[in-house]
Amino acid sequence: MPGLTVASVNVDALDPERLAAFWAAATGGAVTGRHEDFVFVSPPKEGGVMLFFQRVAHKEPGRNTLHLDLGVPDGQRAAEVERLVGLGATRQWEVEGEVSWVDWTTMTDPEGNLFCVGAPPVEG
Repeated sequence: MPGLTVASVNVDALDPERLAAFWAAATGGAVTGRHEDFVFVSPPKEGGVMLFFQRVAHKEPGRNTLHLDLGVPDGQRAAEVERLVGLGATRQWEVEGEVSWVDWTTMTDPEGNLFCVGAPPVEG
């Protein structure tokens, strides 16, 4: 049984503060955090999806302006990535240690759409 859940949706934004404020008001969520070029909006109720607004210098043609972040239980990221590769996804790159709360693998689906598979960092 897959352990994936939709953890968040990432949105590229020229002005993440402004866009996050809009979506917080639109969804009934709240701006709950900031980290460098990211602004976080929590869902209005438990079990909803977090929204991340990520600063970009400009919108790039051909680049996703939003993508899914999929969460997996601790210690299961590598196995889940391999399972998804078996289903037709392509591993793009790994990000480890960039932020303290999650490491992730950026992938593309069979049509080239970006998504990430993340889990808390492995203690070592």
